[in-house]
Amino acid sequence: MDFASFFNPQSVAIIGSMSPGKLGAILTEQILQGGYQGKLYAVNPKSEGALGIPGYASPSAIPGVPDLAIIVSPASMVAAVLDECGRSGIRAAVIITSGFSEVGNHDGEKEIKEVARRHGIRFIGPNCAGIANAGSDFFPTLEVRTPAGGIGLITQSGALGGVVLGRAQQRELGISKFISYGNGSDLSQVDFLNYLAGDEATRVVALYIESVTNGRAFMDALAECSRRKPVLVIKAGRTSAGTRATASHTGSMAGSDAVYSAAIRASGAIRVRTVESLLDTCEGFTRLPHLSGKKIIIVTNSGGPGVLTADHAEELGLSVAEPDNDLQTQLRSFLPGHCSLKNPIDLTVEGTEEGYRQTLTSALQVYDAAVAINVGTSYLDNLALARGVADGARSSGKPVLASFVPEQLMTESTNYLKQAGIPCYPSGEQAVSVLAEIARYEGHRSKPVGNKNIPSAVNARRLPGDGKLLEPEAMAWLKENGIPIPDFCVAVTAEEAVQACEKLGYPTVMKVVSPDILHKSDVGGVIVGIRDADAARQAFAAIQESARGKDFRGAVLYPLVRDAQEVLLGLSTDPQFGPVVAFGLGGIYTEIFRDIVLRVAPVEPEEAMEMIHEIRGIKLLQGARGKPPYDLAALAQTLAAFSRLPFIYPQISEVDLNPVFLRPDGLVVGDVRVIARQR
Repeated sequence: MDFASFFNPQSVAIIGSMSPGKLGAILTEQILQGGYQGKLYAVNPKSEGALGIPGYASPSAIPGVPDLAIIVSPASMVAAVLDECGRSGIRAAVIITSGFSEVGNHDGEKEIKEVARRHGIRFIGPNCAGIANAGSDFFPTLEVRTPAGGIGLITQSGALGGVVLGRAQQRELGISKFISYGNGSDLSQVDFLNYLAGDEATRVVALYIESVTNGRAFMDALAECSRRKPVLVIKAGRTSAGTRATASHTGSMAGSDAVYSAAIRASGAIRVRTVESLLDTCEGFTRLPHLSGKKIIIVTNSGGPGVLTADHAEELGLSVAEPDNDLQTQLRSFLPGHCSLKNPIDLTVEGTEEGYRQTLTSALQVYDAAVAINVGTSYLDNLALARGVADGARSSGKPVLASFVPEQLMTESTNYLKQAGIPCYPSGEQAVSVLAEIARYEGHRSKPVGNKNIPSAVNARRLPGDGKLLEPEAMAWLKENGIPIPDFCVAVTAEEAVQACEKLGYPTVMKVVSPDILHKSDVGGVIVGIRDADAARQAFAAIQESARGKDFRGAVLYPLVRDAQEVLLGLSTDPQFGPVVAFGLGGIYTEIFRDIVLRVAPVEPEEAMEMIHEIRGIKLLQGARGKPPYDLAALAQTLAAFSRLPFIYPQISEVDLNPVFLRPDGLVVGDVRVIARQR
C-alpha cells in the first residue's frame, strides 16, 4: 500500500469543530506550528475556519480533493463524515475520535469500516492520537512535536506514544514517523511494519502493542521488517493485572504473554520491558556504528562500577575477555604501573584524557566495542576525559558507549559525547544491556532466512476416533506419525496382564485405561517396577480398583525405562497465533521450576535445537556429573515432527507428551494426552 497520502499529503482536510479548545482547532494549530507547507482546509457544519485557513460545510465544498482527512467529529457523526469524504473522492483518513469498540460500541466501529470499504477509503484509528512525519514537518497529532531522526514509532496507545515522544525529546532523540493507530479497525501493526520496513528515514522501529488480531500475519511482517532494520517491541499485559487492563482498554482479548515473547523472538525482533529500555536501545541503534561481534572492553577510572559492568555483560552473553599479551604490552608502554590491565581496564582516579584516548584506540584494534566509564568529581576535568573517549571512538570506527556520572556534574561532558555520536547512559550496566541487544539482533540477522515447511491444509486428516483417544490409541497414533514410542500391550484381565509382562520383559509399568480418569497417578492408576507374574496380577487388581465406579477399559503395559532424563513436549492453541509448541524438563521440574520454552509452530530441527538449548537446565541434557550426553539430535527431530501435527490434524487443541524419556541413544514417549477441539 502507498502511504504517501498519510505522511506526505499535499492537502489536508481537518473535519471537526474549530471553536477554541476543540480538537479541530488544536490540531490545526499543531500542524501550522509544525511548519506544514501544504494546503489546509477546515470542515464543519458552521463552515468555521481557524488561524487563517478557510472553512467549508462539507468535504465536497472544498476546491479539489484533499489527499487526507483528519476526523475529530463526534463518534455519532463519524460514519456520515466518512461517507461524505468518500463521495468527495478522499481515500485516506485518520480518525482520532474515540467512543467505539474500546467502550463497547462495536456496531459503530463496524459501520465506519463498512462505509470505508464501500468507498475504498483506508484509515488509521479510530481512538488514536494521530500521526507525524517529522522529516516533512507534518504533525497532525495530539502529542508533542519532536525533531526529525531515525526512530519510527508505532503505538496502539496514543498516551503511551506521547510518553515515548516526550522522553525522546528530552533525550534529544529524533523521530522519523509517529503512528498512533488506536483500535486498528482498518490499517494495523502489520501494515505499518511493512511501511516502515521500506522507509529510508527510519533506522529503527519502536512498537507498542497490547494485542494483535492475526498473529501469523503479525509475525510475518515483524520478521520481514527485522531483516531490514531493528524492531523493538513493548508488549503490555505481561501479568494477570496487565492482561485485565489491556482487555478493558482495547476491547480485545490479549493472548498468552509467553507466546507473544516467543513470537517476537522468533521473528528476530527485540522485546523490551520499559519505555526507558526502549529508548536506551533505540539510541544505541541510531547513534552507534555497526557491531561485528560480542567481545567488549571496559575502560574505567573506578573499580567498582567497572566490575559491576563486567559482571552484567557476562550474564548477558557478552565476552569480557582479558587482553592478550600483545595488547597488555602495548598498554604498559603508556599507562602508569598502578593501572589494572585486566578487563575492566582501570585507569584509577588519575586517569587522563590521553589515557582514555590511547587505551580505547589500542584496545579497539582487538575488541568489537567498548564501554567508557567516568565516575567524576568536581575537581576532575571531565570534559577533557570526554574528549579522550570521543577521539578513541573516532579513530576506531567501532561502537563506544559511555557512562559519565554523577549526571549533575556531567552536563557539558555528556553533551560533547552525544555530539560525537557516543550514547551516554546512567550506568555501565545499562550500556552493556544495549550492546547485548544489538549483538543478539546482529546474530539473528546473520542467520540464513529459512521458510517454515507448513503442511498443506489439502492433506489435513481427522484424528482417530474423532479425537477421543485413550492412551493406547494415542500411542498408536504417535507411532503412525513418526514419534518414537515404547513397545506396549493392552490387557483387560489379570491373565492378559501376566502374558503382556512376559512378552514385554520384566520389569514393567502398568497404567489404567479409562475415559473418566485424566490424571492416573492421582487415583493410584500407575504401578511401576512389576517384576513377576504374581506382582502383575496384584498390580492389575489395584489398577482395576482405582477405576471402581468408572468406565474401566483395562490396563496398558510398557517395559520400564531406565537411565533416562524426563522431558516434556506440548502443543496448545493460542487465540492469536494458533498452534504453539512447548519444550521443557519433565517430571518435578515441570511444576516446580517452570523451565519451559515456547515457539509458534511449526519449527524446523534447527529451531528445535535452539529451543532445547534455551532451557535453564540444558546442562542436565548435555551430560552433567560424568553422565553421557543425551541424544539432542533425536530430540530436535522429534520436536520438529511433533510441531507439525496440528497442521496435519486441525482438530488438535492440545497434546501433552509428559514424560518423554530421553536417552543417550534416542527417546521414547512415556505418556500422552490428546484433547480435540470442541465442535
